[in-house]
Amino acid sequence: MPKINVYLPDELAEAVKEAGVPVSAVCQRALEQAVRRVTAIRETVLTDLDLEVPTGALIHLTDRTRTVLKLAADRAGAAGATAVGTGHLLAGLLDEGGNLALHVLRAMDIEPGQVGRDLAQRTPAPPPGEAGPARRFSGTAANALEFAVTESTSLGHNYVGCEHLLLGLVAEPDGTAGQVLRGLGADPRLTRRAVVAALAGYVHLRAQAQRPAQPADAANPADMAQLLASVVRDQLQPLLERITRLEERAGLDPDA
Repeated sequence: MPKINVYLPDELAEAVKEAGVPVSAVCQRALEQAVRRVTAIRETVLTDLDLEVPTGALIHLTDRTRTVLKLAADRAGAAGATAVGTGHLLAGLLDEGGNLALHVLRAMDIEPGQVGRDLAQRTPAPPPGEAGPARRFSGTAANALEFAVTESTSLGHNYVGCEHLLLGLVAEPDGTAGQVLRGLGADPRLTRRAVVAALAGYVHLRAQAQRPAQPADAANPADMAQLLASVVRDQLQPLLERITRLEERAGLDPDA
C-alpha cells in the first residue's frame, strides 16, 4: 500500500499526540470523503437547471453562492475558457457584490476593487470568435469548492456560503484566485479568523433584531457592513500584534 506523508503545524501535531488520535484511520476517512466530493464536483455540469435546482455536489449552496457560480460560468464563457477556474469563481464573488466574503475582505483592509484589478492582470484576453459556455469546473476550482465544503463542516454549518467559498479559494494552493488573494494579504489562517469573527458579529446582529436563523450571506448588506469592520478588526488585532512582535524578533521591518 503506497504511503502519503501528512505534514501538520506544530501546535496541531502536539494536540494530536496528546489526544492519541489515530491519524492514519482519520486521514483515510477524510481523504475518502474528499475524493468523493471532488469527483462529484468535477462531474457537475453547469447548466441553469443544475444551479436553480441544486442536486448532488451543489445541494448545500446558499442562494448567493449559486448566483456566484452562475456569474463565474458567465465569466468563463466570455473568456472562451473550457472550464470554470478559481479566477472565475473569485470574479463571481466580486460581481455578485453583496456577499459576506467581500465584507470580510474589506474588514481585512483588502479592497475588492484591488482584487479585481490584480485578477484582471492575471487573466488572459479572450480568444477571437464566439464564446461557448463553460460546462464544468477545472481541477483547481473543484478543489477550492471541496475546501469550502470542508470549512463549512468544520464550522458546524449545514450550508456553503460565500464566506466558505472565500476560505476555499484562499486555501487552494495552485489556482489564480488563491495567488491573488494571498498576494494581497489574505493568509489562510488570518482569513479564517476574520470569517469566524464576521459570523460571530452576524449572530450578534441577528440576536439584536430577534431574527430567525439563516445563512449569514442572506443578511442585509447594509447591516452587515456597519458591524463587521469593527468586530473583525477587534478579533484580528491580537493576531496582528503577535505577527508584528515575531517580525521584530526576526529583525524584519514590518513597514519595509
